[in-house]
Amino acid sequence: MSLLLSREMSFYLNRLRQLHLRLRDHLYRHMRAQNPAVLAQVSHDVGGDTQYAIDAHLETLLIDLCREWAQESPFVLIAEGIGDDGWYPLPEGTPAHEAEFLLIVDPIDGTRPIMYDKRSAWLLSAIAPNFGRETTLEHVLLAMQTELPTTRCYLAYHLWAVRGQGAHAELHNMLTGEIQPVPLAPSRAESLEHGFASFVKPFPEGKRAIVELESEFWARTLGASVNPLVFDDQYASTGGQLFELMSGRDRLIADIRPWAFARMGLEISPLTCHPYDICTALIAQELGVQITNLHGEPLRAPLDIRAPVGWIGYANAALRRKYEPVLLELLWG
Repeated sequence: MSLLLSREMSFYLNRLRQLHLRLRDHLYRHMRAQNPAVLAQVSHDVGGDTQYAIDAHLETLLIDLCREWAQESPFVLIAEGIGDDGWYPLPEGTPAHEAEFLLIVDPIDGTRPIMYDKRSAWLLSAIAPNFGRETTLEHVLLAMQTELPTTRCYLAYHLWAVRGQGAHAELHNMLTGEIQPVPLAPSRAESLEHGFASFVKPFPEGKRAIVELESEFWARTLGASVNPLVFDDQYASTGGQLFELMSGRDRLIADIRPWAFARMGLEISPLTCHPYDICTALIAQELGVQITNLHGEPLRAPLDIRAPVGWIGYANAALRRKYEPVLLELLWG
């Protein structure tokens, strides 16, 4: 039992697993029955990101399932499209300070790829004890992420971690229901050469500043070469990017969009990572992936829906030691 929660951790793990799998299975069926043009219709804009029809559809079910759970333990649900600031105490009418814990959720991280049936999205969530508005990503005790596959795929990963107890992964067969435990192993490479390493830039906004810094980074770390030594992958999902680091496919992910927007003089950066996008960083960290903010420090973003989050992920400590000094110098001088 965590001293900061009232029940055994297995209670929260089981309830969260039920929530994830019901949402995933519902979306999988829904997508197979819908035209992508319907799923891609704009629903509304809230809290810094556009909500599409596919988001609104799943959020309705999310709230209903959380209402059921809250009958056992009152908590605050934190998610886009809910209330004015994304904080929604359950059962309704419960004062936020009386909630036992906070549950931050991104029902679909990677909306744009999945609504066009291009690439898997991810369902992300994390539980932290209720320290009110002072609660940050550092307080997360349990994190879970579940792959939301395209209609062409029938295998989906399901991952979770409890702080200090390691990370776990399963591969689910969406057709047969078979579940198989699988290992996850981040890359042990000590160089970025001949591997995937990406600077996140999925949108036109801020891209020029990011590309200029990225080009200088590669010039300093790789030098001149006629052959491509590093490969780029623009996975438009923070959870997906974390999975690529966890599974050994990627060696470096740098999401410096808040830095780029600041250079442009913008106070609000809607098209950046937010706390709900990176709430499952604990899983990667339990596997040994090194994740920091843009100053090389731990992620301390508040659990809300608006704070822009810049982050850098290194597949292992050796890569961080080698490349972090160069990257931080380029960012801050």
